[in-house]
Amino acid sequence: MVMGHNGAGGSAPEVADVVVIGAGHNGLACAAYLARAGLDVAVLEAADQLGGNTRTEELTLPGFAHDSCSSAHVLIQSNPMIRDDELGLLTKYGLKYLHTDPAVVLPQPDGTSLVMHRDLDGTAAEIARFSWQDAREFTAMVTEWGAGLAAVHGRWSSGLALGAGAAASRYRDLRRQSAWDVVHRRFAHPAVRSFVLWLSMATIQDPRRPGTGVLPSSLTAGRLSFGWATPLGGSQALPDALTALIRDHGGTVVTSAGVDRIEVARGRARAVRTTDGRRVEARRAIVSSAHLANLADMLEGAGTPGDLADARDRWRPGLSVFAVHAALRRDLEYPSAGGPLRSPAAGLGTTDGMVAQIDAHHRGEADARDPWLLVVGQSAVDPSRAPDGQATFKILTIAPHALADGRNWADAKEEYADALVELVRRRVDGLAPDDILALRAESPVDVARHNRHNVGGSCHGGEFVTPDGGVIPGWPTYTTSVPGLFLTGATTHPGGSVSGRPGRNAARAVLSALGVDPSTVMGPT
Repeated sequence: MVMGHNGAGGSAPEVADVVVIGAGHNGLACAAYLARAGLDVAVLEAADQLGGNTRTEELTLPGFAHDSCSSAHVLIQSNPMIRDDELGLLTKYGLKYLHTDPAVVLPQPDGTSLVMHRDLDGTAAEIARFSWQDAREFTAMVTEWGAGLAAVHGRWSSGLALGAGAAASRYRDLRRQSAWDVVHRRFAHPAVRSFVLWLSMATIQDPRRPGTGVLPSSLTAGRLSFGWATPLGGSQALPDALTALIRDHGGTVVTSAGVDRIEVARGRARAVRTTDGRRVEARRAIVSSAHLANLADMLEGAGTPGDLADARDRWRPGLSVFAVHAALRRDLEYPSAGGPLRSPAAGLGTTDGMVAQIDAHHRGEADARDPWLLVVGQSAVDPSRAPDGQATFKILTIAPHALADGRNWADAKEEYADALVELVRRRVDGLAPDDILALRAESPVDVARHNRHNVGGSCHGGEFVTPDGGVIPGWPTYTTSVPGLFLTGATTHPGGSVSGRPGRNAARAVLSALGVDPSTVMGPT
């Protein structure tokens, strides 16, 4: 099991070719590509453990390996970094993913379950138990995605031009729509609508918002291809593998080195300074995964750049999250047509309940009546996560960072956690009070405290309001108006989740600016 690694050791160098601020998986991915390209890289991380939101920690009892934030690494499977093993993380550095079947289970109020398998036919057969018409429509949606739309989406995720042609035109049209409209246009049965909308909320965005119309197809296709893609040993396995690569190529990764100042001199980003007074000079570039709500105010020696001030002022938290971690006596079991079923993930929530919860969130209310709810039990596929046949357990949902009734989350979080656990208990076996060995509730305030990048309790990077009043999940560029200063991390395109795209995309931008051909370390898309 991979817990509590800092992956670093040593001290910060006085100078490096490139200084990367932040050792989340995107900062490390960017640094890994740059190190592979022959640059001397130093990564400085504020926390005492690397990984950002891809950490694995003992949050409840000794020996129970909990992923404090991210759990599934599905989006990154289609990133060439993993898909083509561009960095050798799989073949050389021991990173291993378990692609599970079932992908996810959605227990129903009547005591049955809708089981999503890792294949289209098996999942369509499950949907057909509710509606043959919806099963055909589900198959059509996934088939359309594979017939050109997925390739265009890959270009979008890589920050590249979408190109011309019929597939690009269809993709643009789909992206202008909302997930809510797509789901309600294509599907009729309430259980099927709830299933696909639940999948569409995996990136923690309001599914009624224009721009989310690709999510029903893209996120469904990812689950069908990779299941609940689980890193063996925990989320920490990804940053640990990236750190090992960086160090093998002469780079440095240092924890407990929070950067609070970026020095700008003679019109260029020149160095960073840490909160404890250390200074690291950057010969060629600085790559920041610092939150874009804060970066503009970190610059010293120049006026506030307009583009970074614009990013700061346009950012908002979006949907903040609430988590419940627990150590259990055994893995949960879900009802299914074939008998009790173990699964690494399960979902609860109806279409109406999910949007009611989002509306309540905007009013400052924590709604536990019929919420979007993710249940994670990764010891079901990776027994190393817990000792002696016991189990890890997590609930993830949304809740406002500040409660409208004035209550402090320190006083309210146990009550909300109990309500969420009770919801799950009604649908599963193995969550009786005696089955819970230890429980830890984390409100949005706790989530923000756990990682300085989780501003406002948002662990997905939040969102930006565009000049025309739209909303996008990530700032669209990796360059800035400050020569030598580049951007990466969850607040850059395409936003949060474990995709590795902001890291790989930023590496391409840095290499191109430095006159290094990106094709020496990565493919064209």
